[in-house]
Amino acid sequence: MGKDKLKRFSQILTFGNVIQPKINFHSNDDDLKGNWSTVFNNENPLVLELGCGAGEYTIALAKDYPNKNFIGIDIKGARIWKGAKAALDQGLNNVRFLRTKVDFITKFFGENEVNEIWLTFSDPQPKKPKKRLSSKLFTDRYQEFLKINGVIHLKTDSDLLYDFTLEEIKSNNFKLLENITNVYKESYEKSQELKKTLFIKTFYEKKWLDLEKTIKYLAFSIH
Repeated sequence: MGKDKLKRFSQILTFGNVIQPKINFHSNDDDLKGNWSTVFNNENPLVLELGCGAGEYTIALAKDYPNKNFIGIDIKGARIWKGAKAALDQGLNNVRFLRTKVDFITKFFGENEVNEIWLTFSDPQPKKPKKRLSSKLFTDRYQEFLKINGVIHLKTDSDLLYDFTLEEIKSNNFKLLENITNVYKESYEKSQELKKTLFIKTFYEKKWLDLEKTIKYLAFSIH
């Protein structure tokens, strides 16, 4: 392990906006479950980004929506360090990062605690459909803590993940709220706010756009 990575791992222990619980499938629910309002010291809506990477989308959303609380979730410490440091440098008090596997998500959030979930450029898992973050395995977990009118957002460059998620929405009778086949060619006549949100570009998204990949978006409710 390089010196820079070791330095980051030691630094991240001092970051007040990072939570690194030790948990596995056999662990009890975390004490934070149902109590995230005490972390943020308010009752504002709670939004998760699953597999947040360096947290670019989480941070951009937090700046645009200061009256919402955002939690970026990822297992990679180096990525979390980058996002957490950026949030601290920018003085964003409505951002936290949770270092854990998405598989353990139900151990951290209680019934009706979460308003929205973002899946931004999730791994399409070509050979493991059950591991896709929009699969029934995961949406069943989300139902345990997502509010009745809660929304799941999927933004992806993957035709595979987009088509799979659309089929999951139909086969499970979920409510499709938005279906945009090309984010950057949509008219957005009904919602400039949605345009603003979807036009947030991460480092890798800019690369994919340079490669002329088409970015797609779905929003749906699972209750």
